[in-house]
Amino acid sequence: MGKLILYHGSPEIVRTPILGKGKSYNDYGKGFYCTEQLELAKEWACSESTDGYVNQYEIDTEGLSILQLSSDEYTILHWLALLVQYRKFRISTPVMKRGVDFLKEQFLLDLESYDVIVGYRADDSYFSFARAFVNNEIFLTQLSYAMRLGKLGEQFVLKSAAAFEKIKFISHEIADSTKYYAKRKARDDEARAAFGAGLGRDDLNGLYMRDIIRQEVQPNDPRLR
Repeated sequence: MGKLILYHGSPEIVRTPILGKGKSYNDYGKGFYCTEQLELAKEWACSESTDGYVNQYEIDTEGLSILQLSSDEYTILHWLALLVQYRKFRISTPVMKRGVDFLKEQFLLDLESYDVIVGYRADDSYFSFARAFVNNEIFLTQLSYAMRLGKLGEQFVLKSAAAFEKIKFISHEIADSTKYYAKRKARDDEARAAFGAGLGRDDLNGLYMRDIIRQEVQPNDPRLR
């Protein structure tokens, strides 16, 4: 990857990211969450009534161990296993518990050996799509389609001391909540509407969570690609 420009949306100016801070129930656990897309960082920076800040950084990735979840080596179920491991995932049915247990057993990746994680961001709507899949309400193709609806891009998450040593603060700018919170909400509403319109489609050959468990589908199964 070499040198990259990253952006971090926040209610505050963050000149020195600190290892170990942050919420343990973020998508990939504790870490410093960034994006290469300035406009998305502005959306993530704002609350409904409060402006935020977009902090700009440069990072040299040379020598860092990077887990790229969008590579051909991994599937959407690897991302989903991480999501159910780290996020507050309410298990409301026995079916959902079986799904969560199977994902952790077969698809959960160990993040300890990586300095950086690059993968999906699960905004509210996307988190609900993931829950629907684990609860057998939608099949795998629908989940994959849902994840493309909002064009959220990828998160770049610093996880190790080595990664934190490589990041340098450049500047910051204000993100206007009247503009960017509205854009974020519109993106979420659009994704939910488009997803809802496609829910009526059924597929007798669709691969549901129950099928994945019953057939003990493995990560190398071509149906997951």
